[in-house]
Amino acid sequence: MGNEYFIKINESVNELFYTIEQRMSDDDMIRIRSAYELAKEAHKNQKRKTGEPYIIHPIAVARIVAEEFELGANPIMAAFLHDVVEDTHYMLDDIKERFGDDVAFLVGVVTKQKKAEYNQSKQIDNYRQILASVQFDVRAILIKLADRLHNMRTLDSMKPDKQMKIAGETDYFYAPLANRLGMYHVKTELENLSFRFRCPREYYFLENLMEKEKTENQSRIDAFISKMEYILKENNIRARTEIRYRMPYSMWRKMNSMECDFQHVDCKHYVRIVYEASGIMEEKYISLKIYSVLTDYFKEKPGSVSNYINAPKENGYQSFHLKLLCDNGNWEEIHISSERMVRNSRLGCAAERTESNLKSWLDKFKSVLVDVAYNSEMDYMDGVTSSFYNDDILVFTPEGKGIILPKGATAIDFAYEVHSKIGEQAVYARINGKLSSVKTELHRGDCVEIGTNEQSEPDEDWLDCVKTYKAKRHLRQFFRNQPMLKYIRCNCCHPLPGDEVIGFKDVNGKITLHTRNCSSAIRMASRQGDSIVAVNFEPDDRFLYPVRIQIRGVDRYHILSDVIECITDKLKLSIDCLHTETIDRIVECYIDFKVHSREDLDYVISLISDIVGVDEAYCVNIE
Repeated sequence: MGNEYFIKINESVNELFYTIEQRMSDDDMIRIRSAYELAKEAHKNQKRKTGEPYIIHPIAVARIVAEEFELGANPIMAAFLHDVVEDTHYMLDDIKERFGDDVAFLVGVVTKQKKAEYNQSKQIDNYRQILASVQFDVRAILIKLADRLHNMRTLDSMKPDKQMKIAGETDYFYAPLANRLGMYHVKTELENLSFRFRCPREYYFLENLMEKEKTENQSRIDAFISKMEYILKENNIRARTEIRYRMPYSMWRKMNSMECDFQHVDCKHYVRIVYEASGIMEEKYISLKIYSVLTDYFKEKPGSVSNYINAPKENGYQSFHLKLLCDNGNWEEIHISSERMVRNSRLGCAAERTESNLKSWLDKFKSVLVDVAYNSEMDYMDGVTSSFYNDDILVFTPEGKGIILPKGATAIDFAYEVHSKIGEQAVYARINGKLSSVKTELHRGDCVEIGTNEQSEPDEDWLDCVKTYKAKRHLRQFFRNQPMLKYIRCNCCHPLPGDEVIGFKDVNGKITLHTRNCSSAIRMASRQGDSIVAVNFEPDDRFLYPVRIQIRGVDRYHILSDVIECITDKLKLSIDCLHTETIDRIVECYIDFKVHSREDLDYVISLISDIVGVDEAYCVNIE
């Protein structure tokens, strides 16, 4: 080991020991030092890709766990030892014998298991192993986040392909996980490091634009903050202010979601006002007082207030947000937070693990993990990441019960979150009293009521509209249990049961049905005659098929009602679409509906053709 590395290692570990000695017992310090010595011995002949001694990495992870996450003695020891079992001759039993069951458990969770064969892939099996620890203790995940954070901070030494692999994992899994655990600083740093290594050109382009933005707007923002500080001081409110700029990844994501360029993105920064308070009631009082005095001097943007103090996000985040109009006509975003809220946004679940709203999410997440693990029909990571929600919204039932959903969730998600039966039988939604489709996207603060019908069933396109794991799982289970057609109906001729049909079998054994007079079928029969199979396409009450009829006749009073009656009253079929137009007393219309068979369709056309005034009625293709 070179002398410079020896000095660097000693300085780093001694700084760590000095920091944690202030809050650790003498016995704990002895155990922590012993864990470090074992790690140093185990890794003594190993080097990182940078050429540095490997022990630099465990020290860095232990410092993150101790100083940035403020965890206790056992997680710090596990951080020192997290790679010992995976990369050296030491076994987990050695850890257990020297440091106890708890440290051994934490090390075991973050040690990648070597297998001859993986269930899905090595990466996904590793995710499974990490997430399974949530059922016992969240500390193991925090150690893994610390490990990932240091690896991302030192990713420069890796080859581009390895950088992409690690950065992709980070953006897809670790950053959303940090967000879900309320650790905004970790989430933000992981996102930006991932973006920097995946897309360096875009990253540095946006970073340069942000630097230019800071320089150009510094004097204006300083003047605004000075005025705010003066107002707070005049009203005897003790608080500090700070400006927080969006990072390149946040800007990139906002530009994509808003479909605009950098110049047209609003809220490139926000101003945070931070105060001291002794409890939640005082926090509410001071936050509202600051809000009150500021809006006496600055105009408030209507609808901009978000009270995350009374209604925290699911990961525990609390603050009071609003927008104020500064002197030059710009809206400034303001976050009013107590010192406790700021600390919690940094430490997340490591700060207050007993907080009720965090505990409820952890309990909910545990149940999702168990459910996903035993639900082989659903992709594991699809189930898990749908529970990570990059952001969430709070909506309400008519009775005032709060329901937390991911941003972008629809009324269908809401229905399934209330109860799976309500989701399955949903017909419509009333959002803030307005009749709406169940596929309508919800927004924070919406009051949602779901209208149901016992005869109603989910539509297949609902799967494209839902965000939550619960809704996805129930919908997939519902459609999996529905009867499936044995054939594929050709799009050009749309055969119905009762038609004269012929089938063509492809190399995979799938049969496509055509009517016997279909031009495509005739052409295929002349070229691929060996693929023809005889098919008996019989009606089945479980299946309905969309059709369209065109009608032309002489307009008269009640003619449209007579047409509709033939479909809805006599055959008990539902109309999907009706378009009608009358020109010079000649009425033309087309109607889309569903039938069980060719017999149904012919019967409807026969009934409509007999209506007084109808000149012609016939079937046309649905485009």
